[in-house]
Amino acid sequence: MEAIAELRKHVQGSKFIIGTSEVMKLLKHNKLAKIFVASNSPASIKEDLKHYGTMSDCEIVELQIPNDELGVMCKKPFSISVVGVLR
Repeated sequence: MEAIAELRKHVQGSKFIIGTSEVMKLLKHNKLAKIFVASNSPASIKEDLKHYGTMSDCEIVELQIPNDELGVMCKKPFSISVVGVLR
């Protein structure tokens, strides 16, 4: 549960990025410190994130909550699969 508490802390700030394509773009440019992935994200996305995450030394945290709950945590009216935290 400490990963969820950390995510809530980042959501209150302004240094978080929502969405797979935006997170992937910033990950390739080594601008992310940490990535949170919903439990029901597609396996292909998880594999891509792990691949680029190891290359850019970015920590990837798989949450135990589905993408609809992640959307609620981020105060958005839609499902969110991936959230990135800027360096």
